[in-house]
Amino acid sequence: MCCVILGIDPGIADTGYGVIKKERNGNLSCLDYGSIKTLAGIKLPVRLEIINKELEKIIDKYKPSLVGVEELFFCNNVKTALIVGQARGVVLLTAQKNKIPLVEFTPLQVKQAVSAYGRASKLQVQKMVKILLNLKEIPQPDDAADALAVAICVANSNNAKNNAH
Repeated sequence: MCCVILGIDPGIADTGYGVIKKERNGNLSCLDYGSIKTLAGIKLPVRLEIINKELEKIIDKYKPSLVGVEELFFCNNVKTALIVGQARGVVLLTAQKNKIPLVEFTPLQVKQAVSAYGRASKLQVQKMVKILLNLKEIPQPDDAADALAVAICVANSNNAKNNAH
């Protein structure tokens, strides 16, 4: 028995995703990762729809039992924060529509779960993702590596233990 976890790093231009499997013995393996990209010239509602449709495809393919998403943290640009918040809303709604339990973590919690240090650099986190998932190279793009880090955080939280199938 295992638990499939979908980690999401929300964004409007790039929404990173990472799908991992946690075995009963605690071993983690990477099933898939990547980035849902939307073009800047497209109207916002269409971009949000693209994110939704692509997430639906990922959910249909991997049937995750948990979704983890990174919480929006302090942002200097209010307009950017609002747009990212809308992309995040699409992620939350897509998980809810598919009746998948969703857990949220701050960037600090994700860094701590992956690297044991809440102030780890992006590169340190990426290197730890590579090691923890036994990957040949650091996942690219950065959004995908971040999403895998979110999935690892979920896997190592009590939520994964309580929702494992």
